Amino acid sequence: MITTVSLATAQSPQFLPEIDSSVSINPLVCLRFQAKQTREGGDPTQAELGPSVDFYLKPWIRLKSVTAFDLDEAEKRALIFSAGYRILPSADASTVQRLQLVATANFPLQWGLLLSDRSRADNDWTNGEYDWRYRNRISLQKSLAVHSYHPKVYLRAEEFYESKYQKWSTTALYLGATFPIRSHLELSPYYDHQNNTGKKPNQQLNQLGLIASFYFTATKR
Repeated sequence: MITTVSLATAQSPQFLPEIDSSVSINPLVCLRFQAKQTREGGDPTQAELGPSVDFYLKPWIRLKSVTAFDLDEAEKRALIFSAGYRILPSADASTVQRLQLVATANFPLQWGLLLSDRSRADNDWTNGEYDWRYRNRISLQKSLAVHSYHPKVYLRAEEFYESKYQKWSTTALYLGATFPIRSHLELSPYYDHQNNTGKKPNQQLNQLGLIASFYFTATKR
């Protein structure tokens, strides 16, 4: 009798660049565009790009103190709904067309902490075949004060449910920081560890990323 043991495979850290841009149309609507390199949920390394539109509730006064220096208007709102389209071309797999639906809730905590709970549904079409993925991400972040400068640090945990595997197949942990550059740009380096159990053997991924986020307003407030 031969017993086969499946061991998790670990890989060297991979660098994933990302550029995000957003334009606030009015206090309740924001347009976004994203272009990045990604590797998530057991998928191969892919480019991902496309637009989204965010719909906000009015600013919540209780969030004002923990988001006073944030450039991202979404973090100042108690609830955000987003709908987007993404195309994911890949050198190693077929191109994916994705409809992305997101709902995010923000909660202010003691000690200047911000808790965010994001639910995201990815609806994917590849060569006429349909798959879906549900992702739930919990984030905890805090703004720091270095004289007049206010960077942020954050910790995130995310779970993926994959329809093609019919189970919760991926856990991802993120540790990062956000550094504002003047009034329209933030740079966010991060580290990400993923454990993918959709296929055998399990796959361990270690990733380093850098996000450049640009923020603009279409009209004066």
